Amino acid sequence: MFTFEKTAGDKQTQLESMVKQLKYLIEGEKDWLANLANAAALLYHSLDEVNWAGFYLMKQGELVLGPFNGKPACIRIPVGKGVCGAAVKEEKTMLVKDVHAFPGHIACDAATRSEIVIPLKVDGQIIGVLDIDSPVEARFDESDRTALEQCAELLCQGCNWSGLLS
Repeated sequence: MFTFEKTAGDKQTQLESMVKQLKYLIEGEKDWLANLANAAALLYHSLDEVNWAGFYLMKQGELVLGPFNGKPACIRIPVGKGVCGAAVKEEKTMLVKDVHAFPGHIACDAATRSEIVIPLKVDGQIIGVLDIDSPVEARFDESDRTALEQCAELLCQGCNWSGLLS
């Protein structure tokens, strides 16, 4: 049985604990939907000052809302649009300190001020993104990027994605 515990200590200690908890949480489970749902909950409750944590998955050439925690969100995002679409188009993590200064930002929640989006890549193909929003400007930094990229990699390697790969 998994028991969630928010780790005390400095930010780096908390991030390292979050990655370890995700590894333990998905260990032995290959179902991508179950793992993404649990990962969204874990990230949402582990990270301070976030108002949304979840996934968008590639379906028929666009991003479609997947498992998440937070307020209701945009359902479809075209590749190249907003921070999520830019992460797919550019095939790289997007760390945006002020979403209002990001060209073409899609405001699903008007309270969001900063965002980090990590592409999920399996067998050389982007299958979706991990998206985390914060109501605090410049909330995310390089330590968040490193930890969240590790989480994305754990999910990419730990799940059976055959239902999503085209």
